[in-house]
Amino acid sequence: MENFSSPPELGHPVSEWKYKYIRGILGTVLLLGVFYFLFISAPSDFPIGTMVRVEPGMNLRVISSLLKEQNIIRSRTVFESLVIILGDEKRIVSADYLLEDKLPVFEIAWRIGRGKHHMAPVSVTIPEGFDVDQIADIVSSELISFDKAEFLLKAKPLEGYLFPDTYFFLTNAGEEEVLQSLRDNFEKRVGSVRPEITKSGRTEEEIIIMASIIEREAKGDIDRKIISGILWKRISIGMPLQADAVPETYEKRGLPNSPIGNPGLEAIEAAIYPESSSYLYYLHDKEGGIHYAKSFAEHLDNKLKYLR
Repeated sequence: MENFSSPPELGHPVSEWKYKYIRGILGTVLLLGVFYFLFISAPSDFPIGTMVRVEPGMNLRVISSLLKEQNIIRSRTVFESLVIILGDEKRIVSADYLLEDKLPVFEIAWRIGRGKHHMAPVSVTIPEGFDVDQIADIVSSELISFDKAEFLLKAKPLEGYLFPDTYFFLTNAGEEEVLQSLRDNFEKRVGSVRPEITKSGRTEEEIIIMASIIEREAKGDIDRKIISGILWKRISIGMPLQADAVPETYEKRGLPNSPIGNPGLEAIEAAIYPESSSYLYYLHDKEGGIHYAKSFAEHLDNKLKYLR
């Protein structure tokens, strides 16, 4: 007869110890899981892509309250403890912090405690001649906190006085910062030629308006100065500007009331230093080339030759 050994009785000391050991491990794992979920992991409604601004003078309690209110952390106590453990609450760096993904509390504590805002400056290039609407389109595609409508409201009266250039902004830069940067750059760059504007006998407004037209009508330095000379000559003899970039100049004599875009320094200098020539007319061919004429008859010949 085969002798099958029966399973150990539950009351056996070794068996009881094994069951208690297993239960202890499972209980510990469960508690750790619950603790991690409730206090360490990111909340389910974590605001991905948001910016958190830590202002100068904010203490650890104020920061933890801010993070809790915005559903960035689950527990203020855990966050504060981790900041102290991972670094020093007195070393908290005031900055704007980008939370690009769901982040556990220890990652957030480490970033804020070490100033790791994870925000590299982005390059924003504004071409010469762009108007404020075009500038707003470019900037709003790069900066997540940029309010396009608010920018346009404030920038419209400054058309012509926002300098086109390549700028570097943090991704959370707002419309005020962008506007100020463009204005400051204008003052810096145009300030260097203001004495020459005064010597020209024309106002800065007249120069900027003319430069904004030149920016649309010509691209190279030589053409800019020649066209500048032609347009100033038309004004001096009472002839309409007739610039394609500004349809109203076909009917109204003189300069438009305001700039049509934001000119670069080369166009501004062309408006200050026009090239004197015998030309009075010009046209653009289909490839963008410019052809000049001294008389209206010659201009008509150019039309037949280049605009067929």
